[in-house]
Amino acid sequence: MAGGEYTALSGLRARIEQLDRLASDIANAGTAGYKAERTTSVAAERPTFAAALQTAIDVAPGPGRADLRPGPLQPTGRDLDFAIDGRGFFVIETPAGLRYTRNGQFTRRADGTLTTLDDLPVLGENGPLRLGPGAVTLDADGTLRAGGLAAGRLRVVDFADDAVLGRESGGRFRAPDGVQPEERPSAVIRARALEGSNVSLVERMAQLTEVARGFEALQRCISILMNEVDGKAIAEFGRR
Repeated sequence: MAGGEYTALSGLRARIEQLDRLASDIANAGTAGYKAERTTSVAAERPTFAAALQTAIDVAPGPGRADLRPGPLQPTGRDLDFAIDGRGFFVIETPAGLRYTRNGQFTRRADGTLTTLDDLPVLGENGPLRLGPGAVTLDADGTLRAGGLAAGRLRVVDFADDAVLGRESGGRFRAPDGVQPEERPSAVIRARALEGSNVSLVERMAQLTEVARGFEALQRCISILMNEVDGKAIAEFGRR
């Protein structure tokens, strides 16, 4: 395969990944606390190709990074909906360890444990929060009360460099081993509200169009290189 063909093919693969990430953003535009993904492409030169592919450069997807800018706060009127106003993450307990999210759409188990919608415990300052019976209210300092009785304070943490966070699924993030979050006891939490997704559908649709056009151009390039150029070369050599 000629170097130009390889470059075009690797570019197609990179754009397929970009399309997948854009599709994920668009699908989660209505997910509370979801953060858009920023993508890049890098040129990875491979010296070992020197003899066989003199001009081959692998166009590879660059490292993705979540755009952690806050989304709009949306009132819901639901007792178990919470939103962080400013920086910070709620902490949840999973079988794989602690995870971090901006999605404050919680629910209550039969035993009173505060959980995410997929039944993972939400942590307070002293472990999983357990709510008693009755209406849930939130004090100004982040303390939850059920039926007027204090159940604990929602734990909110932050990271000095949030670029270290890796997306696990949707609006849930994980930190690398050894990276510890900073506690944010003064974080402002809004009750009966959720943070909306920060995905701009207009921006994402524009990027989707741009990536799709790039994909089509690369397909045309491969067609020219493999069919027209190679075919003409074979025909010319055949006549000689």
